[in-house]
Amino acid sequence: MRSQIHRMTPLLPEEADELQDLALDVIQKSAALGNRQHPVTLNTLRELLRIINSYYSNLIEGHNTHPHDIVRAMQKEYDSEPAKRNLQLESVAHINVQNDMEKKLREESEVNIAGREFLCYIHREFYRQLPEEFRVVKNPEMGGENMVMPGELRKESVKVGYHEPPGHGLLKAFLDRFGEFYAPDRHHGAPKLVAAAAAHHRLMWVHPFLDGNGRVTRLFTEAYFHRIPVHGLGLWSASRGLARGNVDYKSALARADAPRRNDLDGRGNLSNEGLIYFCRFFLEVCLDQVEYMGGLLRLEQLVERIRRYVDLRGAGMIPGPAGKKALKIESARMLQEVLVQGEAARGSVIAASGLKERTGRTLLGQLIEEGLLVSDTPKGDVRMGFPIHAAGWFFPDLYPALSR
Repeated sequence: MRSQIHRMTPLLPEEADELQDLALDVIQKSAALGNRQHPVTLNTLRELLRIINSYYSNLIEGHNTHPHDIVRAMQKEYDSEPAKRNLQLESVAHINVQNDMEKKLREESEVNIAGREFLCYIHREFYRQLPEEFRVVKNPEMGGENMVMPGELRKESVKVGYHEPPGHGLLKAFLDRFGEFYAPDRHHGAPKLVAAAAAHHRLMWVHPFLDGNGRVTRLFTEAYFHRIPVHGLGLWSASRGLARGNVDYKSALARADAPRRNDLDGRGNLSNEGLIYFCRFFLEVCLDQVEYMGGLLRLEQLVERIRRYVDLRGAGMIPGPAGKKALKIESARMLQEVLVQGEAARGSVIAASGLKERTGRTLLGQLIEEGLLVSDTPKGDVRMGFPIHAAGWFFPDLYPALSR
């Protein structure tokens, strides 16, 4: 059994100090994102990014459910076509699991996120929310179909492309070793993020579930970021970068699956060069996404994009939500006031508009109705909202434009 577990080595890249420098760059630049906007505004942005994360994670699996349709599903507005409705349910399930997982991490500080129990928890919570059609898996090698059982390890051997993961009888042993080695408290500083990257591949390599391994691995990686912790997490999406480079992502995974080539290729069973390549690719994707969001969160540029959105809405050049009228140009001043303050009293927002009280109150009501501003109570303070119909203008290229 010990020689079998050796098949997963090396568990960390050997002689790859440049990966630690890259990891440190990601950690430092991610932490800096928290200084770009008011904390209240950033919390609202995190809610938007959960939707974006779900969209791109689904896209990696070949399932394209636009953020507009995901938001509709979150509001219980499902497509009449069963196939599209099922994709909406899948997207909402991902968001629900991410929310539940983050709550679990806050409340259970001692849980080992690399442990078998936690990995099965992610799989169980996701699959129990899926429509039955998404739990049926066809076996291309043997023929026939199997039903995926939520939270259960696979009970048969599989082949993934050219890779043959460990047999089902060995899964518990491999996962116990995985959980022991990759437990976040065993690693410190920047190498912790390198361990997260290596663990991402090795969990895919083990392929513990009949289906859903990619999604479980990406959610597990999010959990690892929480445990490091990577400050600024939730303000950027690794899944966005992986989806945009999906071919390169799968190629890097396959490269790290390869056996050791020669005596210069590490001391483990698998290629050390392949693992270094994957970790470098993964960390560069993370850095690219951090820098992308860093540019979008610069206050002056964000204010200008909001003004541009209001101008286009006022001129009737872009549509708002169905049935909503054009925005007055004074909306930009109201939104800027809230953006800078993070949260503001309604009276100060109306005053910032320069409009008379009654007209300003009507316009404020429209901004709240459209979700551009959000309030917890009918008369309470307001904060920024990033509704999906406007988010693409506020944050260009965050997700593809909706084509109808």
